[in-house]
Amino acid sequence: MAEEIVVVGKITSAFGVKGGVKVFSYTKPRLNIVNYDPWFLKVEGDWREFKGVKGRQQGKSIAVELHGVEDRNAAEKLSGTLIGITSEQLPELNDDEFYWRDLEGMSVINLQDVPFGKVSHLIETGSNDVLVVHETAAEREEGKKRKERMIPFTKQAVIDIDKESRIITVDWDADF
Repeated sequence: MAEEIVVVGKITSAFGVKGGVKVFSYTKPRLNIVNYDPWFLKVEGDWREFKGVKGRQQGKSIAVELHGVEDRNAAEKLSGTLIGITSEQLPELNDDEFYWRDLEGMSVINLQDVPFGKVSHLIETGSNDVLVVHETAAEREEGKKRKERMIPFTKQAVIDIDKESRIITVDWDADF
């Protein structure tokens, strides 16, 4: 497959007797996941296309019907399967907006040009997102015990994001 696949959720279990599945969505709001068509499911190591997705909110998960999944046994086999879409299906963002996947791997420095490492991933805390930054090679060689830093993704802490050079500048103390 030539397009990049972006994971947007996961099938958690079968739902009902007619082949429905329950989905945990990574999209905001959660029900937005059913607006993407087609879906790509990672089945036995390969991405398979599924068109005509229909779904509705069911508590914290989404109840979904997939074209071609006709009974509970077929739905149960999909439990734990990742749901993806192509990167071309994602909406365009404004210049000051970012997808988490775009921030992952960026280098992080503070206002004093102290390198902190690279963004490993982000986590959602409810009040704000958090950059998880893994240590630099220099810190590792110096035997520092810090394996990672957690920096709030707020306007106060994140000063600049340079997409071209892939550097995030933060207002954060190197010893914290």
